[in-house]
Amino acid sequence: MTTTQSKTSPHHAPMTTLTPSEAHALVSAAMARAGHSAAEAEIIADHLLDCELRGLSFGGLARALSVVERLRTTPQPPGPIRVVAETAVSASLDGGDRVGYLVGMRALDLAVEKARAHGVAVVGARNTWYTGMFSYYLEKAADAGLAGMIAGSGPAVVAPHGGTEGRFGTNPIAFGFPSTPAPVIWDIGTASVMYGEVMLKARLGARLEPGQAYDATGAPTLDPAAALEGAFGVWGGHKGSGLAMVVQLLGMMAGAAADPPGVSDCGFLVLLVDPGVLTDPEDYRRRVAAFADAIRATRPVDGGAAVRVPFDRSVAHREETLRRGTIDVPAAVVEAMRREAGRPTQGGGTAHD
Repeated sequence: MTTTQSKTSPHHAPMTTLTPSEAHALVSAAMARAGHSAAEAEIIADHLLDCELRGLSFGGLARALSVVERLRTTPQPPGPIRVVAETAVSASLDGGDRVGYLVGMRALDLAVEKARAHGVAVVGARNTWYTGMFSYYLEKAADAGLAGMIAGSGPAVVAPHGGTEGRFGTNPIAFGFPSTPAPVIWDIGTASVMYGEVMLKARLGARLEPGQAYDATGAPTLDPAAALEGAFGVWGGHKGSGLAMVVQLLGMMAGAAADPPGVSDCGFLVLLVDPGVLTDPEDYRRRVAAFADAIRATRPVDGGAAVRVPFDRSVAHREETLRRGTIDVPAAVVEAMRREAGRPTQGGGTAHD
C-alpha cells in the first residue's frame, strides 16, 4: 500500500514512498487518461519507471506530468508514426508529434531488425519530443548483441561556450556495447543541467547550482523559472560546446529543425552495429567485459572511491532499489499524478528540516 513518509528530499520537499508496481500503475493510468492506448501507456511507464529505479527522478514521474501538460496545451492531436523513407539498412521516421518514448522505441525496433539482418543500421526520427534516457534504448540493443550510438537534438535552450543565448538543445549522446554481466553504456547530456532537472526544481521551488544557467538578459541565475526563459550553460567548456554542436547536426540529419519552437521536433538518430560483421561477437563481448574489469581495477587516487565504468552506478542503483522494493518520489509530484490518473489524492507528509 502507498505510504506517505515524513522524510524529505535534499531540497526539503516531502516525499511519498511507492512500490515500483504502484508507480508503474500510476503512470500507466495517467498516460491512458491522456489519450494513449494501453500498449503505449505501458511503453511510457516502463521507461519512466526505469528512470526512477536508477535514481534519475527528474526523468521519472515528474516527467509524466510534463508529458500530460504538453499534450494538454497542444491543440492539434498527434498523428501516426510514419516511415517516410527506407532502405535495407536505414529508415527515416516522422514521429507525428507523438511523445518520444514511443517514437524512440519504434526507431530502435527498426534499427535492431535491420542490424540483425544486415550487420549495420541507421534510423532517424523527427517531429517528436521527450525521447528520454538513451541508455534505456541502448541497453535493449546490447541485450540483442548490438553495439550502438544514439544522438538527439532539441530546442535551442543551451548557450554555446562563451555565450548566454540558447543555440543548442540539451543534446544527449550515448554509446552502448554488449558485455557481461551488464553492458557498458556511456550516456551524457551536453548541457550543464538537463531540461528535466530544471523543470523538477521549478516544481519543487528548488534552486539551480551556480554556473548552470542565465536569465533572459544574460545574467547568471539560480532561479529555474528564469533559466527556462533564458539559457542553460553548456557542459565541458569549449569541448562540450563542440560536441553539443555535433549532436545538433546529427539531429538535423534526422530531419529535425535547428531551432524548433517550444518542446517540439527533437531529432533522434540511432546507429547500431552487429560486432559479428567485424569480429567474433562472443569473443568481443568477453573482451569488453575484461577491459571494463581492468578499468575498475585501476588504482584510485588517494582517499578516492573505487573506479567505476559508465553504467555501473545505474545498474547498482536499480538493483538496490528493486531489492528494497520502494522508491521515494516528491509528494507534490505524486499528488499531481494521482489527479492526472483520476485517482483520489491522499495529501502529503510534513517536511522536517
